[in-house]
Amino acid sequence: MPSGQQARAQAAAITPGTPSAAAEPAPAVPLDRVMALFGGHRLSPAQRRIAQYMIDHLTEAAFLSITDLAERVGVSQPSVTRFATSLGYSGFPALREALQPIALSAVAGAPDTREEIRRNELQAAIDAEIENLEHLRRLLADPGQILDVGRELATSVPLTVLGLRISVSLAEYFAYAARRIHPDVRLVTRGGSVAYDALLQSREAGGTWVLAFAMPRHAHETLAAMRAARRTGLHIALITDLTLGSLVDEADVTLTAGTGSRLVFDSYAAPGVLAASVLQAMADANPERTQLRLEGYEQAAEQHNFFLDD
Repeated sequence: MPSGQQARAQAAAITPGTPSAAAEPAPAVPLDRVMALFGGHRLSPAQRRIAQYMIDHLTEAAFLSITDLAERVGVSQPSVTRFATSLGYSGFPALREALQPIALSAVAGAPDTREEIRRNELQAAIDAEIENLEHLRRLLADPGQILDVGRELATSVPLTVLGLRISVSLAEYFAYAARRIHPDVRLVTRGGSVAYDALLQSREAGGTWVLAFAMPRHAHETLAAMRAARRTGLHIALITDLTLGSLVDEADVTLTAGTGSRLVFDSYAAPGVLAASVLQAMADANPERTQLRLEGYEQAAEQHNFFLDD
């Protein structure tokens, strides 16, 4: 009889197919259209705050003057101008002109009553994370890319998981879980020569892929480690936020999920779900190995009484 974890893995198997009419992608919603304006650009922390304010207050921000927007975000007017030009616009007026039709469509499609009033900043942060998860849900309407990445990572022995600085926690979670379904997972959480040595050893041992996590603020040492991985001949799958930059140029495939930036430290609900989805795709890629390894783990857990509920 399969264990609870085995049953979950089997029940959650990603099954691609021709979407039904009900599952066809919906027309782009205002949030997606705004994300499309901001995506593919490397933004500074101040510029990220401007972008987040525009996302959260679209119908208002699209009609503010540069002075009013700068004051509400808490940045200088030149920062707003640099933000607009970094997106490829001649200045803030041009960006505002691009945002206004999106804002008007949001108003036209809104119900008579506004969304539930946010009582405090914690609720606002959760609302923002829900938006990130909704955006990820739409991206995964076609799971083909996730399945392809899962197959590649599953066949890389060893598999290296890279996460530096703030991204360590996501990398550790992924590596901990991946070791239950993969025979050789190597975790790299230090940069510099330590990372280079680990990547070189992984390649010499027969590894073909690295899974890298890069959450903002993106560190130079992450970029250096990815370049080192490429020099050794490793392929790179990158999980990062929606603010794309030079890291993407070093990756063979990039999977994106928005990070929550409403609180003093970022939160990672959507990247965490994306990481779990890649783990599921790895399990699906080799179900026989997955079953054998999960059975072995469950037997060891029972023998040594690992858990309180055993």
